[in-house]
Amino acid sequence: MAKVTTSILIATALLATAACSKKRPAVIPPAPSDTAPVDPNAGANGAITPGSRADFERSVTSNTVNFALDSYDIDSPARAILDSQAAWLAKYPNVTVSLEGHCDERGTREYNLALGDRRANSAKNYLAARGVAAGRISTISYGKERPIALGSDEQSLAQNRRAVTIVLN
Repeated sequence: MAKVTTSILIATALLATAACSKKRPAVIPPAPSDTAPVDPNAGANGAITPGSRADFERSVTSNTVNFALDSYDIDSPARAILDSQAAWLAKYPNVTVSLEGHCDERGTREYNLALGDRRANSAKNYLAARGVAAGRISTISYGKERPIALGSDEQSLAQNRRAVTIVLN
């Protein structure tokens, strides 16, 4: 009886192991090439397409507005950045953007999501006041979930308190 039980256990183990074996994919991906990746915003000759995300980032002062601690007020440097964004958006009335609100690591998740939302909406309202249709601007808050600077020093924390404008189309 012990021999039958042992044989069943061994057979079960072999079947389980065989079922877990990795199968070869039907199509193997190509090997990496030495060519550079193609920029989706580049035209046929490699030039940046007007009205594209690359054109926006090249043309405006910055795509990022920074904020003071626990603040969502638009200060003078932020106004200058948003004015350059509004001017670019006025040239391309069919372009839509998303404003991302971000915070530093201090505070609870809920507090930072709410503050990030206020920052994104503050930048949206400023752009709307400068003539950009509010329907072209969506907002999202990431709170403290997407820092760009890692570290707990004041310089890192200040970089993470921001609203970022992303061209969607």
